[in-house]
Amino acid sequence: QVQLVESGGGLVQAGGSRTLSCVASGSFFSLNAMGWYRQAPGKQRELVAAIARGGSTNYADSVKGRFTISRDNAKNTVYLHMNSLKPEDTAAYYCNARATRPLGVEYEYWGQGIQVTVSS
Repeated sequence: QVQLVESGGGLVQAGGSRTLSCVASGSFFSLNAMGWYRQAPGKQRELVAAIARGGSTNYADSVKGRFTISRDNAKNTVYLHMNSLKPEDTAAYYCNARATRPLGVEYEYWGQGIQVTVSS
């Protein structure tokens, strides 16, 4: 099994910055793509940013230029650096990871979610 634990959420003023972290632990051979999703009340969960093991990234249009995703493979950790936050960024943020486990099978895992609230 693989566990993802997020941290760094909370209340922040519009225009401010926040960094989310997600640490993966458990039994796996490698962590492959990792990413952050978010879900606001009454809305579907959406991709915010993703990063491949080699470092290539992609972002939702709504966060391009404001958010940066990064990872530390040695620490099994993915980060989401959020700048110029807006009230519409308010959501529960979920860490996502694909991990290769014994027998070479890749599974997808989710964190429990962490709230980010941006006040105007």
